[in-house]
Amino acid sequence: MTSRSNKRRRVSSVDSKRDDSSDSEVFETSATAWAAASGRRTSNDNDSPSKRASISPPSARSFAQETHGHVAKSKTTVAGKSMASNLGSSFLRGGNNTSHAPKSMTSPIQLSTVNGLPASNNIATVSLSDILGDPLIKECWLFNYCFDIDFVMSQLDDDTRDLVQVKIVHGSWKTEDSNRLHIEEAAKRYQNLQTITAYMAEMYGTHHSKMIILFRHDGQAQVNITTGNFLVRDWSMSQAVWRSPLLPLQLSPPLPNHATSPLSIGSGLRFKQDLLAYLKAYGHSRTGSLTAELARYDFSSIRAALIASVPGKQNLRSIDPEQGTLWGWPALRHILSFIKSTSAEAKPHIVMQCSSVASIGEKWMQDTFLKALAVTSVPPTPQRPGFSLVFPTADEVRRSVDGYVSGGSIHMKTQNAAQMKQLAYLKPMLCHWAGDHESRSERDKIGSNPLPVRQALRRRAAPHIKTYIRFSDQSMAKIDWAMMTSANLSKQAWGEATSAGGEVRICSYEIGVVVWPALWDEGDETEMVPVFGKDMPDAEAINDEELDEETEPQSAVGETANDDGEETTDEESGKGIRAQRIAEKVEAKRKRRRVGLRMPYDLPLVPYAKDEMPWCAAIPCTEPDWTGRTWPGFHAS
Repeated sequence: MTSRSNKRRRVSSVDSKRDDSSDSEVFETSATAWAAASGRRTSNDNDSPSKRASISPPSARSFAQETHGHVAKSKTTVAGKSMASNLGSSFLRGGNNTSHAPKSMTSPIQLSTVNGLPASNNIATVSLSDILGDPLIKECWLFNYCFDIDFVMSQLDDDTRDLVQVKIVHGSWKTEDSNRLHIEEAAKRYQNLQTITAYMAEMYGTHHSKMIILFRHDGQAQVNITTGNFLVRDWSMSQAVWRSPLLPLQLSPPLPNHATSPLSIGSGLRFKQDLLAYLKAYGHSRTGSLTAELARYDFSSIRAALIASVPGKQNLRSIDPEQGTLWGWPALRHILSFIKSTSAEAKPHIVMQCSSVASIGEKWMQDTFLKALAVTSVPPTPQRPGFSLVFPTADEVRRSVDGYVSGGSIHMKTQNAAQMKQLAYLKPMLCHWAGDHESRSERDKIGSNPLPVRQALRRRAAPHIKTYIRFSDQSMAKIDWAMMTSANLSKQAWGEATSAGGEVRICSYEIGVVVWPALWDEGDETEMVPVFGKDMPDAEAINDEELDEETEPQSAVGETANDDGEETTDEESGKGIRAQRIAEKVEAKRKRRRVGLRMPYDLPLVPYAKDEMPWCAAIPCTEPDWTGRTWPGFHAS
């Protein structure tokens, strides 16, 4: 077998995709027509990734400013390739820790490889071929909204591509749907590929989940959840990936998962229960064989809670969440009720970041969704958190790797009176995706102290990722919990407000994971911290300032006796107490575990200025992007 680097066929084209919001189908034809008329590449072009990576936007002639002071070091750095691609969910690493530094663990959520960025910005990232290109894969189930079948198949190993049993699960149920027609036409070229149309109980919903389930020849399985459609263009944008460890066959009755009891939130057993319940929602004729096969595997190594949505209505009064599976915002509220807040005194901050904001209404946002996000276990009862919403401006879309084309996947309507009223409510929460405009220096302050910019190295990769993160306080140095999901900010994804009869209506399929520090507790204190440009947190040794905090105790001058009956001065006794306190602090910190959480955006956040507006794909943009193209708007003739 030849080398994977020589064998893997790389596709660097751009294909059109639909908007993630429920009303996105109207945009698809216009976006596709614009791409064709403007000469955009398609998946049949032979344009290599190296050619694309060699072109930089004029507004970002060099990525030196973004990477200045943050040059990553890696012995395995290769341009266009991801590093540490087989990390799985979490591994304990020593790294460069000193004997007094806490144990560090890699981020359970990884970012995707973006070919248009330099290799130093793609440390420890994951490409679609990293997931699908293993020759040990024998069966592959792919769940998504949009598919480029040829692109997906090109990511499989060259020698086994025709042998892997590939199942494509999509939600394009209308016979005349262009996405369905493209999928069915392309599927005819592959005898080992089967298409499955998801049952859509709600006609205005979408099959928006993005998941890959793999079965391998070595008797193991793996669950992969991502935020990207299976289109070339999506993988030139910022995406996220959660990968389970390799799951062995279940050889004995399940045992409790480390610090959690069977079926408790965050345990592998509960994750398995909820995932099987999700798959059963498709119906036995569609996913029955998958559900039966996956039930044979051991999920005990997983440390995460599954958060999903399925179309239909659920009555909250008739479901016991300890035994059954909730969907949408009720499921999120239930999961968060088990996660404690780090501090009862500090004001936490929740950052929502998505690629599409639908028509949601202030009442639903305030009384349903934000209220669910604010839930925490008690005691203690913390302060009500602050909220931010990260979303790109037209300038940030224009300067991205794919320029305006990326904007075809990012949606917030700002045209009519109702939409502008919603924007007025959201505007105080809006923050920049890249935040590297000229006015940033005036906003990076808390009080009078300027804050250093922690760079995620994703400014030029437009966001299709969806994350929701609760930071412990306003400094955003520690994280209470983090969620990566396919769900944007919409009622279709999360569910309507509870009806008078106790029902919650959901329109779409969605899937994601929630992680928090206590999942890694093994008798020691664990904290989750944001990491930038890498997956591992830095070693945190005791510093001199912390030692200086242990000042000598003040006492009257005199003499005392130690344990051996020897006379000592109060000064000597004070030094002994200080030394003991230092030793206790060092030991406590040595035992502490630190879990990294890979950040997709820079911190601190940069709020919108009064005159700044979020990107709206329906509004034309006459200023050319770095490719020289303008944006006609989806409704332009």
